[in-house]
Amino acid sequence: MNFTLEQLQAFVATVETGSFSAAARRLGKAQSSVSAAVSNLEIDLNNKLFSRDSRYPKLTVEGERLLAEAYLILERCEYFFGVSKSLSEGVESKLVLAVDDLYPSEWLAKLLDEFDTLFPSVELELLLPIMEDVSRLVLDKRVDLGIMWSQEKLPSAINFHTLGWIPHKVVCAPDHDMANKTVSWDDLRKFRQLSVATRNDSVEKSRLRISSKVWWIESQLLIIELVQRKLGWALVPEHIVAEALEEGSLVSPALDFDNNSWPVAVELIWHKEKSFGKAGAWLKQAITKLNT
Repeated sequence: MNFTLEQLQAFVATVETGSFSAAARRLGKAQSSVSAAVSNLEIDLNNKLFSRDSRYPKLTVEGERLLAEAYLILERCEYFFGVSKSLSEGVESKLVLAVDDLYPSEWLAKLLDEFDTLFPSVELELLLPIMEDVSRLVLDKRVDLGIMWSQEKLPSAINFHTLGWIPHKVVCAPDHDMANKTVSWDDLRKFRQLSVATRNDSVEKSRLRISSKVWWIESQLLIIELVQRKLGWALVPEHIVAEALEEGSLVSPALDFDNNSWPVAVELIWHKEKSFGKAGAWLKQAITKLNT
């Protein structure tokens, strides 16, 4: 392969402007230079790109097919130079973000949409661990930033910023024994609770345990499905069950001891030794402002 980017640029410019002379004006080159670049490209590719039987060059069948590939190559070259420019300006090549399932996905999606506009060359890895599994990943320096519910004892090597509070609801199936009455604390203890679980036994895992009978489950979405099947009740983030409550596939029974909205604090965390580039610093600041 002996063709050059200059030849591809001349080829594309000729197609887009309709003539060698117009392509030359766009590229700031002599017409003879553009015409020679296209001719040499045809030789290098062993394919005729233009028919020159008329006043203006017309794409051949081969030229039409190769034009799509030329666009792709030039686009990737622009991306290549963009990545290089970002790296030279102190922008990270990759960021890893760990987000607990209780964090509202629409907030995160909005933020990442803006992040993509500002830092399109940064590779992003998004992990979805649960509770203190987030802090373990940050502590081990496997992720750059973490969003998790507040821990009572956060490792001293981790910095944090409180983002706000996520309301939780007690939910059960419409035909569950708790559905049509005012529920006491003893009722919650009597029936099976479906509770979100980390992969290790810790104090954090049991903070929201109420019932004497518990199934530990790693997925909030699976918890909802099992609650709908009347396999237990659950205390889950309100935004996750809002649709199910509205359509009636879940209910939130009245509680005789609470207003039925238990808030859980959410924090942004990062390792104290972490040094952020421009993308990471922007993301950290944007997350802290999102909920304030």
